[in-house]
Amino acid sequence: MKKIVFYLLLVSSLLFSESLKKDTNISKPEQEQVKLAQEDAKREKIESYISELKNIEQKISKKDSVWMKSYASYLTSIDVKGNLEEIKSRIEYLQKKRDKSFTEADELSALISREKILASQIEKLKKKDSSPFSILLTPPNIDEIPSVTNPFDIFMGISLIKTLDKGFNDYILKRDELKELISLLKTEVRIYKEIENIDEQTKYKEEANLKIKQLEGFESALDTMNVTADVYQKRLDIVEININKEIESQMVKLGKIGVTILIVFVVFFLLKLIVKKYITDNERFYMANKVITFGNFTLIILILFFSYIENVSYLVTILGFASAGIAIAMKDWFMSMLGWLVIVFGGSIHVGDRIRVDMDGSTFVGDVMDISLLRMTLLEDVTLTTVLQNRRAGRIIFVPNNYIFTRMIANYTHSSLKTVWDGVDIVITFDSNHKKAMHIAKEIAKKFSKGYTDITRKQLNKLRSNYSLKNTNVEPRIFSLIEPNGLKISVWYLTNAYATLTLRSVISTEIVDAFLAEEDITIAYPTQMLHLEKSAKKIPPPKTEEAV
Repeated sequence: MKKIVFYLLLVSSLLFSESLKKDTNISKPEQEQVKLAQEDAKREKIESYISELKNIEQKISKKDSVWMKSYASYLTSIDVKGNLEEIKSRIEYLQKKRDKSFTEADELSALISREKILASQIEKLKKKDSSPFSILLTPPNIDEIPSVTNPFDIFMGISLIKTLDKGFNDYILKRDELKELISLLKTEVRIYKEIENIDEQTKYKEEANLKIKQLEGFESALDTMNVTADVYQKRLDIVEININKEIESQMVKLGKIGVTILIVFVVFFLLKLIVKKYITDNERFYMANKVITFGNFTLIILILFFSYIENVSYLVTILGFASAGIAIAMKDWFMSMLGWLVIVFGGSIHVGDRIRVDMDGSTFVGDVMDISLLRMTLLEDVTLTTVLQNRRAGRIIFVPNNYIFTRMIANYTHSSLKTVWDGVDIVITFDSNHKKAMHIAKEIAKKFSKGYTDITRKQLNKLRSNYSLKNTNVEPRIFSLIEPNGLKISVWYLTNAYATLTLRSVISTEIVDAFLAEEDITIAYPTQMLHLEKSAKKIPPPKTEEAV
């Protein structure tokens, strides 16, 4: 409303002045009053324009624009450079002057110190005086785009597209910010032109020239930015199209590989069904199942390798360089894998065999439940070892396959052999009928181990084709040995490898019962005789009061 009043007052005064020129009858005092009114109107108009400029400057300062900061740094660098030139010329003048006063000497030292400070500032701002917006006008750098050659690169490609889009969007936001700033500067320049038309003293001409120069710099930056944005967007579109094509190609390739692997799984699943149907022996079925599983995963790994390695020589080169480090870092793993090959293809140990393993000073006897690529799994059973040493059983023992090269592993049920030799020791006195005792012990061993003796004889005949067997005697054996407290009779017999304690218990009790039934056989064992003698001590009579 105030602006409208000002405009009306200004127009009326101008019209009135024109009428005064035509009307020569108006007096001179009245003309002076009209002139003063016109001056007041101009001054109020200029003040309103200045108020508008302040409002615009406040808007610009509130935006906290990086463009204004960059331009301010540019102006600062120019001022600093100008001051530095003046200081250098003054220093040069003072240094050439021979007779310097104390004041001039102090001034020289102060100027030298200031020169060093300004030189350091120029070093920091040396990029600002050439172009005020060089960094802001530079778009995000598009480095060499890596190719999408495997499924893992798909995520990399998607992430790269998002990163490039984000960088371009940030660049566009800077351009939009520059457009808003230019719009405000144009408004300021227009207001300065209005002031210039009214102001006869040209008081604001210098500020107007600075704003015009600033606007030209920002408009030049906007033109550069528009061209750069168009070129950058086209390049970005090309990059995104190439990445999307590569991602699509990898997705199709991954789908084909997935279908191939699925077919391989189905084929090997059918093989397992066939094996399960036609192989009834558990041990053979387990081994066939393991071989099928191993072949399945090996074939899948080969498919993946040859699908994503274009040149196999690269793989050979990589493995050649990495083999030394891998061999050292994963020595136990590789030894276990090699041990697995020896166990499976060598046939020394099978699932279901009863084995004995010495591990770190402890002995474990159990049945092999599984032979994996890295270890064997045992179920510890109640055996003579657990009775005499461990005093516990039923544990699951994991034995690394590399132990077959470095540890003692005994197989109680190798190949078709399912029996082992076991023995019972008993000591009789020297005056006992030892021949009769040996005969009784041997007959008892023959009676209870006859079935295992016949089985072992057949098993040994089968082993002759693969091994050199010299002593194939399977009958129970009897030995007599002299001990400090008698004659020890040791009887040995064949028994089931999985139930040695059961037959030992039966034979031991039968021998003891048979020996006790004979009058001329006495079982010897350590004995002691204790002789207790009571000392006859007299109890002193109790003391009486008289004695006291």
